[in-house]
Amino acid sequence: MSNKEAVTTSTHLKRFYYPLDRAVEKPFNWRQMTRLLQYIKPYSKTLLPGAMVAMFVSMLVRLIVPIMIGQVVIERAIRNEDRNLLTSMVVLIGFLYLANYIANRYRIKLVNILGQRTIHDLRKQLFSHVQRLSHNFFDKRSAGSILVRILNDVNSLQELFTNGIINLLMDILMLLGIVIILFALSSQLALAVLVILPIMFYISTKLRRNIRKTWQNVRIQKSRMNSHLNESIQGIRITQSFSQEKENTEFFNGVNSDNFETERLAMKKSAYFGPFVEMSNAVGTVILISYGSHLIINGTIQIGDFVSFAFFLGMFWEPISRLGQIYNQLLVAMASSERIFEFLDEQPNVEEKADAKSFTDMKGSIEFDHVEFSYDEDRIALHEISLNIKAGQTVALVGHTGSGKSTIANLISRFYDPTKGVVRIDGHDLRDMRLDSLRNNISVVLQDTFIFSGSIMDNIRFGRPEATDEEVIESAKVVGAHDFILRLADGYHTEVEERGNILSAGERQLLSFARALLADPRILILDEATASIDTEAEMKIQKALKKLLHGRTAIMIAHRLSTIREADNIIVLENGKILEQGNHDELISYRGEYYGLVKSQFEMLDVL
Repeated sequence: MSNKEAVTTSTHLKRFYYPLDRAVEKPFNWRQMTRLLQYIKPYSKTLLPGAMVAMFVSMLVRLIVPIMIGQVVIERAIRNEDRNLLTSMVVLIGFLYLANYIANRYRIKLVNILGQRTIHDLRKQLFSHVQRLSHNFFDKRSAGSILVRILNDVNSLQELFTNGIINLLMDILMLLGIVIILFALSSQLALAVLVILPIMFYISTKLRRNIRKTWQNVRIQKSRMNSHLNESIQGIRITQSFSQEKENTEFFNGVNSDNFETERLAMKKSAYFGPFVEMSNAVGTVILISYGSHLIINGTIQIGDFVSFAFFLGMFWEPISRLGQIYNQLLVAMASSERIFEFLDEQPNVEEKADAKSFTDMKGSIEFDHVEFSYDEDRIALHEISLNIKAGQTVALVGHTGSGKSTIANLISRFYDPTKGVVRIDGHDLRDMRLDSLRNNISVVLQDTFIFSGSIMDNIRFGRPEATDEEVIESAKVVGAHDFILRLADGYHTEVEERGNILSAGERQLLSFARALLADPRILILDEATASIDTEAEMKIQKALKKLLHGRTAIMIAHRLSTIREADNIIVLENGKILEQGNHDELISYRGEYYGLVKSQFEMLDVL
């Protein structure tokens, strides 16, 4: 497929891909850069002073040597044929260049350490902040786009922190020093040579906005490519099952082509500045030679001044050229920092009050008081739900997909806050309580359980890191996971990869049960937790659940209705409303919605 076709494919599909991965429209301003520079502040009394001292030593050497060559070596030593003075100046200049070499090595070492530590701190803060964001944030963003912010966008700031900031300051000071010296040597020649600077400033200002937006587009395209890669790898079994490898490859080729085109365009626009500086240097040199020769012939300036002027003019264009490179770094950094700060400025939908209280001895009673909730403005997930769950009760939530079962579980864990009404545990409004205090007392077992990279032992211990090996093994025994774990190559020390691909779906769920049991929660939420377990394993789980649920409040969400027969209360939901509730026998005798669900699942009334 040609690049043109690939781009067309990508353009057609990305209308509904990555809806929040867009350019951040904020003006280029120094307030944004000032915020970025705050990350250097912790090192302002350690690494930064040493780097600044080394920078000033290097800068002073470079400013002093041309003056010494013009005013002393040429005008005094050579003109007067003073060999001793000439020898002394050569030795002194050699010593100064040695000092410059040592200062530069010291500066480079310090700024590299400074840059690495700053990037480390920024990435640490960004990851920590993302960990605290609400589920609503992750509902609207792909994992790939989040990875791009934490990895690629932060990495793009490394060059700025490592070299850009110190070099920017040094080059600005060098330019100021050179300009002052040039005018001191010959104001006429300085004005003639520097007449092209206003033109350079005008052109660079015109390009600034365009280049910045182009680099933002580069970051967006990289985010889209990472998102697609992440989805493709995680969904490879589905892709191969439906023989969609060719279509998936074509889509990736389109995304890759878009990425290539945007980066090529950004590099092309950024490359304008370098050749323009070289051309300006050439024009300045022509003016220097032609007008400078005229001034020497007329006796306006001395040859030594002319030589010093030529040295400084050559030095003048060097920081100008570097400033162009630093400016490109600055544009890349601003594009990335805007995307990073967009995440850092994101506030959790679920916020903890400053005076939030902690649960000291949670009993586990749950109350929904006229609770209404909607994930968006168009669809209400719960309508005026009121229910009371006593501590130690086992309550089952049943209903068709989208009826509101998982929403109730999410509100109990306070992954979301109700739009209206109040959710209470032990009589406390959850919005008044500390999140860690709440969630430390709740364990959630999902249908699609997540297994982390690491050993079986570590995965079970995840809910309570301080647990002993004996406690981990005991939890596995209670839920019936011990036998299959011992059959693995290294038993409890068997390493599993991300998502536990070496384990069956049922085995992964048994591990999640062991993890929940080890955490010893007061409230246990089972969200379709037995859906992927076979009949034999389900019988073991039912026995284990009796021990697991003893003395705990349990919320069971299940389509497999055989798992909830023993529940104290069964709540039937439909379109976010409670239709009926009671125990299994009461609801069967009522012959309402629950009776219909059971009948349709077992297909014969005499199975009841």
